[in-house]
Amino acid sequence: MAEIGRIIEGDACVAEGASWLAEAEPRFARALERTGPLPLRLRPDGFGQLLSAIVSQQVSVASARAIWAKLEAAGMTTPEAILATDEEGLRALGLSRQKAGYARALAEAGIDFDALRRAPTGDVVETLVAVKGIGIWTAEIYAMFSLGRADVFAPGDLALQESARLLFDLPERPKERALRQMAEAWSPWRSVAARALWAYYHVAKQREGIV
Repeated sequence: MAEIGRIIEGDACVAEGASWLAEAEPRFARALERTGPLPLRLRPDGFGQLLSAIVSQQVSVASARAIWAKLEAAGMTTPEAILATDEEGLRALGLSRQKAGYARALAEAGIDFDALRRAPTGDVVETLVAVKGIGIWTAEIYAMFSLGRADVFAPGDLALQESARLLFDLPERPKERALRQMAEAWSPWRSVAARALWAYYHVAKQREGIV
């Protein structure tokens, strides 16, 4: 049976991973000199976090926050509340017809979030992407930041791809498959490598990354 591996619980874990990466890959050492200490970025887990991710898809940060505030005010952040509300009720709170459908699909999925905490990362991703409206990027980000998995990566992230291009002097931005292969060398601290690349992206571009 596959193991969960290390769980990132605090800044000391991130610092340990960063030190390992700096020794394993000189380019990370140079990146970390520019970024300084990496952020922890842990988030809660559970239904609300995934519902929030659905709300945030393909809209601005400001729009996502406004819609989420309406959902919270209406008590629409639990499976029971979502299932007790029809599509028009969800749309009245700012969700598109498509996202209202995704919210209901998530509520109907009956995910055992306690069990996910104990499940191998591959099983976590497989469980989440089976829900309509949740893609592999969202599932990997959930494993990384909501479950604190130390060895998960999100190679479909455009900021990670661009940061890898800059840091490793690549001729073009690596595609998802190529970046996933690159990241194998950063195991068992791939989620810290992701934090380092996002931080480096911010420094290099002088603007916030995607996540």
